[in-house]
Amino acid sequence: MSRLNLDFSKPSVQLGVFALVALGLLGLLNALSADRIAENQQMMLRQTLVSLLPPGSYDNDVVHDTAQIQDDRLGSPGAVTIYRARHQGNLIAALVPVVAPDGYNGKISLLMAVQPDGVLAGVRVLEHHETPGLGDPIESGKSGWARQFIGRSLSNPEAAGWRVQRDGGMFDQLAGATITPRAVVGAVQRALQVMSDRRQEVFIPDSETGSALPKPKTSMP
Repeated sequence: MSRLNLDFSKPSVQLGVFALVALGLLGLLNALSADRIAENQQMMLRQTLVSLLPPGSYDNDVVHDTAQIQDDRLGSPGAVTIYRARHQGNLIAALVPVVAPDGYNGKISLLMAVQPDGVLAGVRVLEHHETPGLGDPIESGKSGWARQFIGRSLSNPEAAGWRVQRDGGMFDQLAGATITPRAVVGAVQRALQVMSDRRQEVFIPDSETGSALPKPKTSMP
């Protein structure tokens, strides 16, 4: 059986060894970074949950109670993870990541809480690149603009009302930044329609109680 003899004094061998070590370190760093990114994403999700759902309103581990939905209307090309909040086994809300692709400066990432009857419990902006001082009031920390979605559904308002006031709808626009709120309102309405169309995949009755799903509040046939 032949042996592979390497002459480590040769620059080519040294370069090869260095490349292998560098690749190994890069792989390790990527693995560690992926874990850290996942941890940060879960931490951000848990913090956002507190602002969308009152403390004590759910008692399950929402981060690990999920469903997968693939629908272009949610603004993402692949499957989207839906997070489910339950209290004593009863599903109280689904947390839906949504992307508005048509913001003034690009995509706007949202998280919305939808109750089993199709009513919104809240909407939060997770990430955006809108102009400071004009488009950024969509952030809950900078204004109460997003609170106008609470209690809304596909039938409240009717389809024509799901526009900003400048377009004949009922949602407030932002002074000098109509494109930004227009994008958010449209994305929320589309996501509500997805939740209505795909509700049996998301709002699964508890296996023990077998509780029936409430009828969604929608004007759609």
